[in-house]
Amino acid sequence: MKIKILKSASKDLEEGFYFYEFQHKGLGTYFLEALTSDIESLQLYAGIHSIHFKKYHRLLSQRFPFAVYYQCIKNEIRIYAVVDCRRKPAWIRNKLT
Repeated sequence: MKIKILKSASKDLEEGFYFYEFQHKGLGTYFLEALTSDIESLQLYAGIHSIHFKKYHRLLSQRFPFAVYYQCIKNEIRIYAVVDCRRKPAWIRNKLT
């Protein structure tokens, strides 16, 4: 399956990078590498994750408190958002609807 990271999710990754890079130099790069690895794991495991907000699968990151919200549409995995799990659930719901 092909993985497509939508513009909104790319922006989320960029914001996460800058947040962690500000905390400690090099941590932003590690964040991107970790999330990229998590996203690439969808090649094997897409569709097995629990469904949230009635239509998005949620993959929890292995190393950071982030969740990847995606859908499997035909032969494509669409990444809609990469969200910090420490945010309020209402904020996450608004972002995805």
